[in-house]
Amino acid sequence: MELYRSHVLICGGTGCTSSGSKSIEEAFNEALAKHNLTKEVKLVRTGCFGLCEAGPIVIVYPEGAFYSRITVEDVARITEEHLLKGRIVTDLLFKEAVAEDQIRSINEVDFYKKQQRVALRNCGVIDPEDITEYIAFDGYKALAKALTEMTREEVIETIKKSGLRGRGGGGFPTGLKWEFTYKAQGDQKYVACNADEGDPGAFMDRSVLEGDPHAVIEAMAIAGYAVGANQGYVYVRAEYPIAVHRLQIAIDQAREYGLLGKNIFGTGFDFDLEIRLGAGAFVCGEETALLNSIEGKRGMPRPRPPFPAVKGLWEKPTLLNNVETYANVPQIILNGAEWFASIGTEKSKGTKVFALGGKINNTGLLEIPMGTTLREVIFEIGGGIPNGKQFKAVQTGGPSGGCIPAEYLDTPIDYDNLIALGSMMGSGGMIVMDEDNCMVDIARFFLDFTVDESCGKCPPCRIGTKRMLELLDKITEGKGEAGDIEKLERLAENIKSSSLCGLGQTAPNPVLSTLRYFRHEYEAHVNEKRCPAGVCQGLLSYFITDACKGCTLCTKACPVNAISGEKKGLHVIDREKCVKCGACLDKCPFKAIIKK
Repeated sequence: MELYRSHVLICGGTGCTSSGSKSIEEAFNEALAKHNLTKEVKLVRTGCFGLCEAGPIVIVYPEGAFYSRITVEDVARITEEHLLKGRIVTDLLFKEAVAEDQIRSINEVDFYKKQQRVALRNCGVIDPEDITEYIAFDGYKALAKALTEMTREEVIETIKKSGLRGRGGGGFPTGLKWEFTYKAQGDQKYVACNADEGDPGAFMDRSVLEGDPHAVIEAMAIAGYAVGANQGYVYVRAEYPIAVHRLQIAIDQAREYGLLGKNIFGTGFDFDLEIRLGAGAFVCGEETALLNSIEGKRGMPRPRPPFPAVKGLWEKPTLLNNVETYANVPQIILNGAEWFASIGTEKSKGTKVFALGGKINNTGLLEIPMGTTLREVIFEIGGGIPNGKQFKAVQTGGPSGGCIPAEYLDTPIDYDNLIALGSMMGSGGMIVMDEDNCMVDIARFFLDFTVDESCGKCPPCRIGTKRMLELLDKITEGKGEAGDIEKLERLAENIKSSSLCGLGQTAPNPVLSTLRYFRHEYEAHVNEKRCPAGVCQGLLSYFITDACKGCTLCTKACPVNAISGEKKGLHVIDREKCVKCGACLDKCPFKAIIKK
């Protein structure tokens, strides 16, 4: 076994890959070869480190030097100064990784301080394409323990006692779902993994599969043993090519090592896995639609009951959990139910992974103990709102969730608290909005997504959400009438109570939550024909103030010749001609043009 004095870890997640981390890896390979360091320094392409805002990220151990926004041009300096001469290149470090001339490790940076990684424990730590690295970090020990030391009932009881709840959105107790599948009668049973992840702004499951695919494979094998299944399927969207590629490599390696296939660990237990690719339909995140898609049918929900645990794939009992839920299982089996249950709150145990995005300084992937407040996530981990803007709301749960205003920032994050606020945990998307966001427009955005993604099977979702979107379009275009807001509410409540599946039932949540907390914005749109945030183009007017110097840049920028005036004289906008494109506002060097 080769021993290296230094390890260079390069982020190989989708975010950093799109920013050029592959070229950075190639540059390091060339630089190490040039300086004869290939036997002293090991280069590791890992999964996502989490702090996507700082990518591409390179971390050099043993010092733990946290380099951010690295370019190909920076590689030579890091190699020659740090790896060859032992001098850390401080000006390339992440801004918080240097304090009073002291180098801070990644765990000392504010983004990571309050995190507790369970599902993400190996992401950014190991090479996801090397099974030996996963094994070196206790990989497959949980499977060995379950198969050789525990009965199927003991495995299920451990999951039940841990308090683990489904991380895919519904929050159903995982152990109970396993127990229902175990007790279901059937000559064949299946285990399935939902890696469809269609929420806008969500990339939790993708990052786990890219950074630690063996954790999901090991967990599914444990689940197969517990419920009596010998075949599993991972349903992952085809838009995740890196995740699919690494998952297939991991499955092949697990088979090669005898950790999938026949007679695992000599116990007589057989279990194997296959990948099924989805075509990107949002509705296939719903469990019964997903099962239809795996079977090769159109992805449309089935009436429930019967539930998948009784009649799932090919009408056989089927256990279905999402990626993050499975990623917790090996650690629960290894460390015990009490360990996991000691993290989090009374009814929401463990940790939760969130994809933090929107109007936030530190966009990225994080994992926190349940019970952490929204304020801690947004202002301590997330670093607050850019450009000195005021926080307005945070959307959790994607199109199925709701918008939570500033007055609830100190709310501990758990399943029940978020539902009480009119939102939901969902799979873990968290989108932050500031004072410049129009909440009516935000509701319209999410409903537009839902309308586009509706499978069309049931009329409440197919027709009802379309009528809601028409009302929102009408309101944001300045054509709202008295009674439209009340009509919108009635439609939302009817769709919520009568849609066939969970996606249709939760589709009105963004509208209902914004009506609950930001009704005054709806009323301003309808009654005053005004968008308080200055976002909805149909309600805006552009004016030139006395600050105008008559430079004529605005007249040249206007595509419809709506601006007139003499050079060095005050200009005016003809609002009849104005198409409200904002080109004049962007071009004015004197900030003499305003919109309201």
